[in-house]
Order: sequence, then C-alpha cells, then structure tokens
Amino acid sequence: MIDRTDYLRNNAQSVTTVIDGAAHRVLRNTYMLLSLCLGFSAMVAAAAVSFGLPNPGIIITLVGFYGLLWAIHRNRDSGTGVALLFALTGFMGYTVGPLIGHTLNMPNGAQTVMLALGGTAATFAALSAYALVSKRDMSFMGGFLMVGMIVAILASLAGMFLQIPALSLAISAVIVLLMSGMILFETSNIVNGGETNYVMVTLSLFTSIFNLFTSLLHLLGFANKE
Repeated sequence: MIDRTDYLRNNAQSVTTVIDGAAHRVLRNTYMLLSLCLGFSAMVAAAAVSFGLPNPGIIITLVGFYGLLWAIHRNRDSGTGVALLFALTGFMGYTVGPLIGHTLNMPNGAQTVMLALGGTAATFAALSAYALVSKRDMSFMGGFLMVGMIVAILASLAGMFLQIPALSLAISAVIVLLMSGMILFETSNIVNGGETNYVMVTLSLFTSIFNLFTSLLHLLGFANKE
C-alpha cells in the first residue's frame, strides 16, 4: 500500500515542476520577443533621427498607440498579435526618434542619451533579477500601479496644456517609479504563473521600458540644460 503522505508529496513536486516549466517557457519566449522588439524599435528610432523625421503629434501618437494596442488585445493568441506587436513597437520607435534627435543636438546630448539608455538597462536588469531570484509574489502592487498610471496619464494631459516645467519634471519622476514597479510586477507575475500569454507580457514590459527611457531622457535632458 502506498503511503498517502509520500503520494501527496510526489504529486505536489510534480505540479511544482509543471508550473516552473510553464513559467520558464513563458519567460524565455517573452525575453526573446522583447529583445527582437527592442532591436526593431531602436532601428526605427535611429532611422527617424537620421532622416530628421518630424514629431507625429499628440493626436496621431495617441490614435496609433491605442489603436494598435486594441488590435493586439484582440489578436493576442495568434500570429497576427505578434505582427501587430512589431508594428506597435516600430511606431513607438518612430515617435521617440524626434526626442532623441532633439537631445543629441543639445550640449553633451550623446552623453545624455547614453546615460538614459544605461539607466534604463540597469534598472530593468536589476528589477528582473530580483523578481527571478526572490520569486516573491508582487500581485499586491497591481491596484496601486493601475491607480498611479491613471493619475500620471491625467497629469501628463494637463501638463501639455499648462506647460509648467516643474510639473513636467515631477510627472517624469513619477513615471520612472511607476515603470520600475511595472517591470517588477510583470516579471513576478510570470515567475509565479500569473501570466501565460507572452505577447501581452512582452507588450507590457516593452511599454514600461519605453516610458522609463523617455522619462529618464527628459529628466537628464533638463538637468543637462541647467
């Protein structure tokens, strides 16, 4: 007769292995797709800088971003979703191109861009490593991050009309903190089996990295002018 304790222990270990294996698969696919999207977005941004392409404007940016975002959600479980993800990341690369070009034309502009890139990479690596090593459940951060993002979006819209430098800097600083929290939250979500769709996770991580980079670039660019 099989001991019930051993039976339960063996089954628990089996389930844990399956969960860990599934999480590892999602994590691997996510990081592979994320690296491709980042590379594609960087190439589009570099092309936008080289050709001096103009800023598309707030209306085109919002319509393009949220339109593609909606389409990706609708096709999240198909190959079309991956193609749309590349379309979105390429579009976001185009929108950030003029900002990078403007920064490069400033004194020490190249150094400012490299510092923003380095800060973004270091932040992403450190937070991802912490989530992977600690395996802590960060789901409790979800509500706070959602509320913070809504407030940040509303404040950003207000800042476009008010044109107050101090408000713009404060918003950028808050976005840096929120995006850092999102990277930690999403990575933890994968590790703990809370997210299995690597297209949506890649979208969330890419958006967090993109906003983190642009916010750091804004902060460092302002400091450079001073």
